[in-house]
Amino acid sequence: MARRVRDKTLDSREARRRLKIRGKPYYRAIERGLHLGYRRLGDGQAGTWVARHYIGEQQYEVTRIGTADDNSDADGVAVLDFWQAQEAARKAMVERAHRARGKYGPITVGDAMDEYIAYLDHNKKSGADARYRDRALIRPALGDVEVGKLSADHLRKWMAQMARTPARLRTREGLKQQYAKLDTAEAKRARKVTANRTLITLKAALNRAFREGKVPSNAEWSRVEKFKDVDTARIRYLNIAEAKRLLNGCDPDFRLLVQAALETGCRLGELVALQVHDFNPDAGTLAIRTSKSGKGRHVVLTEEGAAFFRQLCAGRPGSATMLLRADGQPWGRAQQSTLMAAACERAKITPAVNFHALRHTWASLAVMAGMPLMVVAKNLGHRDTRMVEHHYGHLAPNFIADAVRASAPRFGFEPDDTVVSIT
Repeated sequence: MARRVRDKTLDSREARRRLKIRGKPYYRAIERGLHLGYRRLGDGQAGTWVARHYIGEQQYEVTRIGTADDNSDADGVAVLDFWQAQEAARKAMVERAHRARGKYGPITVGDAMDEYIAYLDHNKKSGADARYRDRALIRPALGDVEVGKLSADHLRKWMAQMARTPARLRTREGLKQQYAKLDTAEAKRARKVTANRTLITLKAALNRAFREGKVPSNAEWSRVEKFKDVDTARIRYLNIAEAKRLLNGCDPDFRLLVQAALETGCRLGELVALQVHDFNPDAGTLAIRTSKSGKGRHVVLTEEGAAFFRQLCAGRPGSATMLLRADGQPWGRAQQSTLMAAACERAKITPAVNFHALRHTWASLAVMAGMPLMVVAKNLGHRDTRMVEHHYGHLAPNFIADAVRASAPRFGFEPDDTVVSIT
């Protein structure tokens, strides 16, 4: 029987609950070249066990091996305790060795997605987006299909079905899944964008399986193309007068959240995670520690923005959540939709905007005021200017026209007075 490796931070559910929630797993070496990892998830979700194998040249392969017994008793199959996870990790190491020698059976799309998500969580920014797309859009339709048997036609039909299916709405657990309406050209365009991005995620997982030698060919999915000419969205943003009206139409506690978004261009998830010590009154910056990219950044504030956050944080302990509801509880991610709709109605903003439009508002107004695109990108948390150029480069034709007329070269040409226009 293999040696049991003890670890006081992982060997009980009580110990694991004390760990900080994060995308990167907590690892414990259990064999030479083999680590058992535990990923601590939030929102009351059970964590997951992963196995990390050393494959040479300072590289590791990460494989998801099961769900931790955080909320349910271990059954040794789907739900594993620490000791069972060790055995599963050793088994996964043996299976990997067999695959490398061509002795292991074919993998499914679900297997490829599991390994790809584990790889993202360990090596890249985060597997959160891939995990959502897998659970909602990939695994239900393709999860049990062997990768070697995937055909281009099968994938094209899956893409078409995705584009025809309305977007999923937040639905209370236990109730039938609710869907948005798919009755406008914009809604249909958005669904094709979703299908394109999901195809990119799936191809990345399949290509990784191909590079690892687990499937013989990548020819089928390489022939599947994205929907064309659907990526340019009509960005909705508020002008200054509309933004002021919106603030006046908000409930008092929600008004603080909306103003924070307008002053920073931050995402809702970034704002609700802020603590008082994230504001630096001396530098006039806001530290974003939890972001979509997985990397932190410092948002530079205007004098107006710094004054707003200074007043918001005055006299409060540094560890306190910065933005709270009227009842003193933190904001949830699903609580703003109704409040935003009500505020738009009071402010007579038509068509109404969602909370994310506040981020578009900050970026659009900044670009129109002449802020360099790289500065806009850095404050928003983008790696480069491509997203800013894509989304905001075409938003203000009047601004562009004024800038061209003010700055384009003049050559001193004079019209010929002898030429008369025939009307």
